[in-house]
Amino acid sequence: MDPFSLQGDHTARSANLENLGSWHPASNAPPQKAANLRDALRYVRQPLYLVEKERTMVPRLGGIGRLGAVNPGALPIAAYAPPCFPENLGDPSFCRELGIRYPYVGGSMAKGISSAAMAEELGRAGMLGFFGAAGLPLATVSETADRLKASLGDIPYGFNLIHSPHEPELERELAELYIKKGIRTIEASAFLALTLPLVRYRLHGIKRAADGSIVTPNRIIAKVSREELAAKFFAPAPEKLLRALVANGSITAEQAELAALVPLAQDVTAEADSGGHTDNRPALALFPTINALAAKLQRQYGYSCRLRVGLGGGVSTPASAAAAFSMGAAYLVTGSVNQACVESGTSDTVRGMLAGTRQADVTMAPAADMFEMGVTVQVLKRGTMFPMRAQKLYEIYRACSSLDDIPAAEREKLEKTMFQASLADIWHDTRAFFAKRDPSQVERAERDPKHLMALVFRWYLGMAAHWAKDGAEERRMDYQVWCGPAMGAFNEWASGSFLDAPGNRTVEAVALNILHGAAALNRANFLSSQGIELRMDEIAPQPLEIAQIKEYLC
Repeated sequence: MDPFSLQGDHTARSANLENLGSWHPASNAPPQKAANLRDALRYVRQPLYLVEKERTMVPRLGGIGRLGAVNPGALPIAAYAPPCFPENLGDPSFCRELGIRYPYVGGSMAKGISSAAMAEELGRAGMLGFFGAAGLPLATVSETADRLKASLGDIPYGFNLIHSPHEPELERELAELYIKKGIRTIEASAFLALTLPLVRYRLHGIKRAADGSIVTPNRIIAKVSREELAAKFFAPAPEKLLRALVANGSITAEQAELAALVPLAQDVTAEADSGGHTDNRPALALFPTINALAAKLQRQYGYSCRLRVGLGGGVSTPASAAAAFSMGAAYLVTGSVNQACVESGTSDTVRGMLAGTRQADVTMAPAADMFEMGVTVQVLKRGTMFPMRAQKLYEIYRACSSLDDIPAAEREKLEKTMFQASLADIWHDTRAFFAKRDPSQVERAERDPKHLMALVFRWYLGMAAHWAKDGAEERRMDYQVWCGPAMGAFNEWASGSFLDAPGNRTVEAVALNILHGAAALNRANFLSSQGIELRMDEIAPQPLEIAQIKEYLC
């Protein structure tokens, strides 16, 4: 291994530090594998010693180290970094209870962008992948459930349940489908309040086991960005909803009593500055707050299970992952970076756009599913005019009471640019769509012209996501691509490496690089805490091929 001087400016050690102990090689030890400190940090399953030899410091893997003792003939230890297994970075109970190896979750992205293939690859790699069911027909979700059950068997996977305040029947049907198909884990996202379908899913099959413990077959991992919502998920199901479920026969009175003893969600993801639905909260402020809330509510309710908090939004590099784990994250959730991978359910055009994204290339735009409420989502702004056009529609919606109230010149501009058809024709198609999906929307629109206008405008917002997903070249300037600044951070980190090319980005390669790199950084931080001055530009993790990572994990 390359030595480095104790007196130079490269990884210099303070002369005032006392030696930590002594080291000597093990008998019949194999040759040292690492060529330098960067390599040594990468062998995360082996203890790392920095030893002093002739006024230089040399990294050594394995061997016999005796901390606190200096033995004759042995080399003094200047610093020590213990093994750091990637699978142990988060909360071990999370992995154990979900049946996965790594504390890593591929979050759900709507319209199948978090695809079945993505869930399969993450599952086989020992991680948890969620299928993005939001915005898809029930038949498609049902077919995907059958596919994943057949392809993965007992390997864990999950599905998304998104809050649908304007289409409550759709939310109910999706929850019932998950119960029917035996989907045991869902990611609940964008919820503004708890709903009956959500509670019904969680409590289906709840019972007391022979040993007296409470068994809840269905698990909710809630994704939130506000304390008050986290508190609702960490609490037992509301009594009002329990009474309603007992009244409609979904659960028994005995099950309702058991429900009061368990949290609605044992696991809550603190969603920071993410793509899609987000409050743009900084992770460094959001996570500690929700983590402290979990500890408080754990004491308040006296649960037998442990409340856990993961972190998503902004996680896309080894450095961000290491920071999340150092704050106490039980697991990581990635999103934007997965959309750029080959398994995602989007188009090659979008993958190419994402590969060129920088951190400042994102902005907020009106959300299709909560348009009337003024809710926004974070999207890509580079290479598309969708954010500006969507905002224009919302401004018109706020200013006008119906389509007929839109000034003639403005209406003509909308029809020529955004809709590329008359608004009357758009309403005709929209009416036919909702007549099959949710007839109550049509009935309301025909009574309320402003709601009719909202449905027409939502047509553009919804189609913009489909045009992007399908790679409709003629509509490229209207692409709606959900994306957070994490995408830009990943691209900067991956620049010049094999992950620079979109075709080389697989969810497994990205995930293993993030986890393995975080483990290596964790070891580097151990050395820094002992007074070792490290030049991070020389030892920071770089993207590696999967085969290389597996070699370092030996």
